[in-house]
Amino acid sequence: MNTPAHSHTGASAPARTLDRALVWLRRDLRTEDHAALHQALRSARQVWVCFVFDRAILDPLPRADRRVEFIRDSLVGVDTELRALAAAHGTADVGLIVRHGWAHEEVPALAAQLHAQAVYASHDDEPDALTRDAKLRGLLAAAGVALHTHKDHVIFERSEVLTLSGGPFSVFTPYKNAWLKKLQPQHLQPYPVAPLADALAPLPAGLRQGVPSLAEIGFEETNLHSLKMLGEGAGPAGARAMVEDFLQRIDSYKDTRDFPAVKGPSYLSVHLRFGTVSVRNLARQAHERSVAGSRGAEGWLNELIWRDFYHQILHHHPRVTERAFKADYDKIACEHGKTAEALYTAWCEARTGYPLIDAAMRQINQTGYMHNRLRMVVASFLTKDLGLDWRWGERYFALHLNDFDLAANNGGWQWAASSGCDAQPYFRIFNPVSQSEKFDPQARFIRRYLPELAELPDKLIHAPWLAKPLDLQAAGVELGKTYPLPVVDHAVAREKTLARYAVVKQAG
Repeated sequence: MNTPAHSHTGASAPARTLDRALVWLRRDLRTEDHAALHQALRSARQVWVCFVFDRAILDPLPRADRRVEFIRDSLVGVDTELRALAAAHGTADVGLIVRHGWAHEEVPALAAQLHAQAVYASHDDEPDALTRDAKLRGLLAAAGVALHTHKDHVIFERSEVLTLSGGPFSVFTPYKNAWLKKLQPQHLQPYPVAPLADALAPLPAGLRQGVPSLAEIGFEETNLHSLKMLGEGAGPAGARAMVEDFLQRIDSYKDTRDFPAVKGPSYLSVHLRFGTVSVRNLARQAHERSVAGSRGAEGWLNELIWRDFYHQILHHHPRVTERAFKADYDKIACEHGKTAEALYTAWCEARTGYPLIDAAMRQINQTGYMHNRLRMVVASFLTKDLGLDWRWGERYFALHLNDFDLAANNGGWQWAASSGCDAQPYFRIFNPVSQSEKFDPQARFIRRYLPELAELPDKLIHAPWLAKPLDLQAAGVELGKTYPLPVVDHAVAREKTLARYAVVKQAG
């Protein structure tokens, strides 16, 4: 169920026709500008808010997972904000209900316990989530409870932006132009919560357990709190601080975003992923500044539109999670066997012998973050230098990225492999050395993550195997021992890739 774009200004008095409602948070961990929470508060006289640590998602994960810790910390922030919102209306004992179990069991059980007539949630268009929600909708309906879901994670979703012939876009620039043409102020208006928070209801005594610790849900602490790219930390408060920080430098975004040693990106991707920040708020500010002439804001708005683009691709073409968007690209014979597995392991463990690639892989392994430019470079290296299947890299990123988002991750990997919609041409193959020299010219990023190469001069550090023995000795570098030799020769690998992709030459 979609909400009309003009109905969330909060100008009219709420028509509360329901007695009790439950809001189920998923990838929308905040209270500010929240579509589902807004609609529930407008519709019901008593509203509770819950989150389920869904075992279907959590059980396969490693016990130390930064994302689980990020979610847990964010829930503490949401709980605090719910209490403050209710207190402003004179209501005590309000808070977030947190469960650990199977979502399709926990949500109906909570709805029954609270005698809720409806459950409100935000859309989640990932295939597994759609299957879960369909099952849940049926279980709730059998109990006489309605499930209302609302758009919240993107600006335009599903079939809201279509071609003139009524089909989905598969090329970004026409999609972007149609997106901008469709955009109206009401699409970016917030869904106010604070004025309606008088409907937040006290928790029954048996449900006042608060947010469980990581240990209570079977997880361990990570190095999340020491990561500088998280700024002020997880949750809505951390997101607000990071938005404020980024808006002070957004005008230079286009000039700084490609250099991994520079504070150029927004670092907001993990907050967007878990909804600790409103995408409407971000798009509104970026759009206003873009219209006012900020090239940086225009460039960043472009990234938000790419995000919408990949989500609508996933909605219309769910097959991309398993297969190439361009079917012919599944004919490519990727490397396989023990040699391929050894190359993949070297890539995962930052032992390729290419400093920029290895520094990027150490970044993701140590922090769960990787700079966007480097995501493209390491993906190109895996697919076109090592000749490996893009799905191998996609799975690795899915396991390790704090900001892992199925639609964007799949879109990015298929773009790099040239198998996706509007992807780079198959013959465009990043040279890892020239990329290093161009985007980390003083090797500040490389030295941060590869201290064993720190003493090499700038002109030699990008390709240590080309350095003279005396230079290596002076820097304390012994190739093959303190730092690996390249696992492949880029020029040779490039020719092999062009031959490998010949089967799709006509399709590309």
